Amino acid sequence: MAKFTSSQIIIILTVVSAAMLQLIDTSIVNVSLTQMMGNLGASFEDIGWVITSYAVSNIIMITLSGWMSATFGRKYYFAASIILFTVASVFCGTSTNVWELVAFRFIQGIGGGGLISTAQAILVETFPKEDLGLANAIYGIGVIVGPAIGPTLGGYITDNLAWQWIFFINIPIGIIATIFTLIFIKEPLEKMKAGKMDWTALILLVAAIGSLQIVLEKGQSEDWFQTHYITVLAIIAAFGIIFFIWRELTVENPMVNLRLFTNRSFTTGTLFNFVLGFGLYGTTLIVPIFCQGLLGFTAMQTGLILLPGSLATALMMPIVGVLLRKKLVHPAVYAALGLLLFFLFSFDMGQMNPQVSPHDFFWPLIMRGFAMGLIFIPLTTISLSTLNGSEIPQGTSLSNMVRQLGGSIGIALLTTYITRRTAIHYSYLTENITFNNPAAMSRIKTLTTYFMSLGNDASTATHRAYAVIAGIAGQQATMLTYKEMFLYIGLFFIALIPLLAMFWNRKKKADPGEEKIEWTLE
Repeated sequence: MAKFTSSQIIIILTVVSAAMLQLIDTSIVNVSLTQMMGNLGASFEDIGWVITSYAVSNIIMITLSGWMSATFGRKYYFAASIILFTVASVFCGTSTNVWELVAFRFIQGIGGGGLISTAQAILVETFPKEDLGLANAIYGIGVIVGPAIGPTLGGYITDNLAWQWIFFINIPIGIIATIFTLIFIKEPLEKMKAGKMDWTALILLVAAIGSLQIVLEKGQSEDWFQTHYITVLAIIAAFGIIFFIWRELTVENPMVNLRLFTNRSFTTGTLFNFVLGFGLYGTTLIVPIFCQGLLGFTAMQTGLILLPGSLATALMMPIVGVLLRKKLVHPAVYAALGLLLFFLFSFDMGQMNPQVSPHDFFWPLIMRGFAMGLIFIPLTTISLSTLNGSEIPQGTSLSNMVRQLGGSIGIALLTTYITRRTAIHYSYLTENITFNNPAAMSRIKTLTTYFMSLGNDASTATHRAYAVIAGIAGQQATMLTYKEMFLYIGLFFIALIPLLAMFWNRKKKADPGEEKIEWTLE
């Protein structure tokens, strides 16, 4: 086990706590939206922009953070991001209407976007190469645990204090992190070079990522391309991405170094990071909805259900970091085991039924927690291990941006699937509730008699009986959808295992009379 100096320990605590601020805030707001709507007099459509505005500015700044670090210095950019995030949190908590909150959440996302990638780059610079796996393990605890504990923390604060405190709790952490950053974090030895701001590329980036994020956030609720503004934004996103890539590949000093994708290890690891985002953020969203919307668990019950899995991830990550340092097996072997465990988690979730208790989620979510640790650390280590000092900030920015996009696309796909497949299952189930179905009519007659015994007239009792039947059908349709979805997610992850072979490179060694082949990292 590597021994850390006191300054390294302080740097670890500083950057991980700052990164967790950003990551917790991506999910902590979700459980407080109802209270915000009532307090600020906002509609459901209006309050959705509280999440969307943060996501848009956040992912743009994640992409830009490498250039910003090179321009202003990593230390001072990181400190400025913490300060901006903290100050914006104060104004979020003191907002008097929903559009003030949306504006300050946008500003908060600008600060938050500079935290996550810069934090990882600082950790990578702080540790020697042989400890890179351990550095990524420490950083990964924040990345994985943050989104998982957000709903639990948000639910507790909302139930016991007020929704404003989900923002105010950032203040003391932000102040301490800023002070420690200015005192203990040093600029990297290899000075990063940044060209002049390419305003054309910046406009293309903002238009592309902003439009894409809004399409993904709002597409399902707006019926996708049946809505004019969603179609327009999708076209803007597509052309914006194409022209942004062309611009960055043709200018001498690009704002975002897309040439890093010529590095096979980085490219492969980044693609898998996209999948990790899909699995992490997608399942972090659907498991709470499954528990609260279908099974009737409270917000606190759901948060406590998720907690053991988060602790399992926190436990697994440093273990994997140490194992990687010992070089017992290729890192892709650990990732393969993680993908297998994620399949088993999905398979177990697909066996659930409406009678399950909170205890039934313990082992599946423990497996998910271990899987995330086994997938995240090896893939991140492989991705960054072949980058030199000046490439690390750009590499971490691109990697984190792709993971965030994977999460956004995963959430959009899963929510669309849930909505549409539930409607299909509901239609199939209710088409059997007819006068020609003796079993259905017998059940309706029994319910009608019951409601009449409670004092309802015959017409009201019949309506209530049909409502009960419709509710049961809706619950069954939703359960069938979730069972299918978890199975498909599991199959998708198990199908990725053979693709891990892309992380290997065949190298031949000439021996007298024999050709020897080794598998090594590129």
